[in-house]
Amino acid sequence: MLTIDGITVRLGGRPILERASATIPQGSRVGLIGRNGAGKSTLMKTLIGEIEPDDGHIGRPSRARVGYIAQEAPDGAITPEEAVLAADVERAQLLDEAETCTDVDRLGEVHERLLAIDAYSAPARAAKILNGLGFDEEMQRRPLSSFSGGWKMRVALGALLFSEPDVLLLDEPSNHLDLEATLWLENFLKSYPATLLVISHERDLLNNVVDHILHLQGGKLTLYSGGYDSFEKQRAERAAQLASAKAAQDAQRARLEDYVARNSARASTAKQAQARAKMLAKMQPIVALMEDPSLSFEFPSPGELRSPMITLDGAAVAYGDAPPILKRLNMRIDADDRIALLGRNGNGKTTLARLLSAQLQAVEGEMSAPGKLKVGYFTQYQVEELSSDSTPLDLMTLAMEGKNPAAVRAQLGRFGFSGPRATQKVEKLSGGERARLALALITRDAPHLLILDEPTNHLDVDAREALVQALNDYSGAVILISHDRHMVELTADRLMLVDGGTAREYSGSMDDYIDFVLGRNQPKKEAKQSAGKTASGNSSKTRAKARFLKSELATAEKAMARLESSLNEIDETMCDPAKAPPHLADIAMGDLLIRRTEVSERLAKAEAEWLDLGEQLEALENA
Repeated sequence: MLTIDGITVRLGGRPILERASATIPQGSRVGLIGRNGAGKSTLMKTLIGEIEPDDGHIGRPSRARVGYIAQEAPDGAITPEEAVLAADVERAQLLDEAETCTDVDRLGEVHERLLAIDAYSAPARAAKILNGLGFDEEMQRRPLSSFSGGWKMRVALGALLFSEPDVLLLDEPSNHLDLEATLWLENFLKSYPATLLVISHERDLLNNVVDHILHLQGGKLTLYSGGYDSFEKQRAERAAQLASAKAAQDAQRARLEDYVARNSARASTAKQAQARAKMLAKMQPIVALMEDPSLSFEFPSPGELRSPMITLDGAAVAYGDAPPILKRLNMRIDADDRIALLGRNGNGKTTLARLLSAQLQAVEGEMSAPGKLKVGYFTQYQVEELSSDSTPLDLMTLAMEGKNPAAVRAQLGRFGFSGPRATQKVEKLSGGERARLALALITRDAPHLLILDEPTNHLDVDAREALVQALNDYSGAVILISHDRHMVELTADRLMLVDGGTAREYSGSMDDYIDFVLGRNQPKKEAKQSAGKTASGNSSKTRAKARFLKSELATAEKAMARLESSLNEIDETMCDPAKAPPHLADIAMGDLLIRRTEVSERLAKAEAEWLDLGEQLEALENA
């Protein structure tokens, strides 16, 4: 059992936790939630002893091992596999002792203990954890110094999970993970055998993994049973009860005050008035459940722009002279599209986003976009690079150079930076507030297309809901990269899978994709097949191949439609140059002929591919 007994923590003279108390049952899985800046990380650091409380006491089970992810990511020449294995300190010490021990009796004890802790299967367990976090075999054997900070933090997380502490403390563990690794982590934590306390803003994780919610607000802790949806329901009921009790008390107080005011001066009623005055003095006020001020997210409406906004026609994208990261890109983005990009980190989602935002150029094929197109592109790097010494007002004034102060203030107000908040130094802002400021900056000129690369990192649950609402109210197009599947499900109506060096439409739903990632969409083996049926007809390989062929067939059909549209535009331009669309207006007749030949060849190739895929699918279905 983990006990938090009336602890008070002050930082810089400001109280963060005030007489906070909670008892966490042994073996429970608890989600620690609260608004950004409420003190969740401070509480975590107090639990591990990094911060000493000014008052109160933390009680832990005797001899319990408490695990908390290191602030500094591992580095150096060791590999991820070696770093994870080193986390089991007892195993490492016993293996060293087994190599050097000369005492036969002690050597027997060492080997018995190695067997008891399952030490010899440790490399396989470490590899399984690393694979779940996105490290393939080659990556597991590379030196840590060759990885970015985000990947190193994955190794730190893997080492902590491998060490299997008795009390596992996790502070927003999915921040450095993609959707696939987040799903794996959620599955892992569901079966974690010891006590778990996790700070998370992932609604799905809080519903699927934890059995209690520990809510931190106003320096106080309240423990609720159940997941996040249950917490919201219980909290709403509690708020209603408190509001009702407060209303009744306020009415009673008003009656007593009125009686005292009317009767204090009269000798016949002075004693009664005095008695009621004492009742008023002793009355403990009921405080209604404090509600945090609502977050503000409001994206400015863009001007109208005809579809398609962007067309990719056999495009490829690369960095410098290196081979292309993505090839055979055929995509059309319309003015009202809401697209989520799926796929593991490293497969090219961010590269595709940078191509669509014109930060990278197509090295093959063609990318078409009108000159008036305005794109707002959000990344975590923008959050990290905000000037610490500046204020939101300073940064927005600089970004909106030439605009009047009222327009600058209005843009900041759309994202919750009104009044004194606009003049607070960036260094004093929480991670979530910085993310909101970055969103305000990239949308200052009302972009037609928003490209958001992991916008929810450091946003609390309420802020994420506000962002979902703002995206649904926004009239432009959205391309979203996010490991928060709740947000993807509520905002995206098209899914694209970035995998295998290209991007293609994903025809299934998010539930289908989650099942695919977790291997849950494989059909169960039937006890026996009847004599008239073949095993291949119901095999998972056949079903998987059929799904793949249907997806490829849909992609080929869309490519043909785009190429036919391009061919028609070229033909119309050649017949009447005055009616040429903007992207063809300045092209000479000879170059138009060359382009027409190229498009015709690609169309013929797409048609041949479409026919071939159709024949394969027909043969498979008739087998």
